[in-house]
Amino acid sequence: NKRWFDYTGTTLSDMEGWGWKSVHHPDHVDRVVARVQHSWDTGELWEDTFPLRGADGEYRWFLSRALPIRNDAGVIQYWFGTNTDVTEMRNAEKRIELLLMEVNHRSKNMLAVVQSLARRTLTKGGEELERLEQRIHSMAASQDLLVHRAWSSIPVREMVQAQLAFVEDSVRDQVRFDGPAINLSPAAAEAISMALHEMATNALKYGALSDMAGKVTIAWGVDPEENFWIEWRESGGPAVKQPEKKGFGSRVIEDVPRGKLDGNVRIEFAEHGFSWRLDCPSHRCVGDTLEDSPTVRSED
Repeated sequence: NKRWFDYTGTTLSDMEGWGWKSVHHPDHVDRVVARVQHSWDTGELWEDTFPLRGADGEYRWFLSRALPIRNDAGVIQYWFGTNTDVTEMRNAEKRIELLLMEVNHRSKNMLAVVQSLARRTLTKGGEELERLEQRIHSMAASQDLLVHRAWSSIPVREMVQAQLAFVEDSVRDQVRFDGPAINLSPAAAEAISMALHEMATNALKYGALSDMAGKVTIAWGVDPEENFWIEWRESGGPAVKQPEKKGFGSRVIEDVPRGKLDGNVRIEFAEHGFSWRLDCPSHRCVGDTLEDSPTVRSED
């Protein structure tokens, strides 16, 4: 029909006989011909999906169907068919397939992390079990963000808010955010989220958030050398001192970001408050976009 000729740039004489094979992709034409011939021989409904070359030389995918029209005696008089462009649908299906594969892969990795957390954490009973549950909830919050964002990039502000969601509103008012609109890669968001949750938990128990006068500032940015940085700084809380030994929580805030992101982690146990800073190459941390937008601040 006219739409066929408009799309393919052919004429009726071009398509007579087996001429229609000329617009089929060479990788698919033999299969298409075989299935068409089978339907002609058997009278069975014909349905197939294949790429057709347009007048511009580009191929697009079509879902094609045809059924036989018979006379009163049951003899096939002609075939009636349609071609539907399904290129965009196929592309969407491929994206969904890749997304599901990524989710499956990351879920398996997450189970391995949970197993590691359990082995390292469950050593002292009830309190340690509660801490493990909190860490798993932290990871779940990160996963929720990643799934919502289709495993692309995560705004730093959203990541910080997700990791502080377990903190009571009255205490959350003691936390201040300060940084531009920056998106993190999934790997960076996962690693930094765990560190933020660990520090928030410690601040509630021993640090600035255990005192109504305490404050926490979370700041981030990109320096002139194109390194992403984020810091956690406490003030106004009880005096702090460096732990005598390095526990699992210390590994979460030091070793994980350093190892996953090729980053540099600096920690200080100053008398006026604990501080933590991560610097890492932007290509290891920053996601799809880095927007030149005004600084995003939380309400004081």
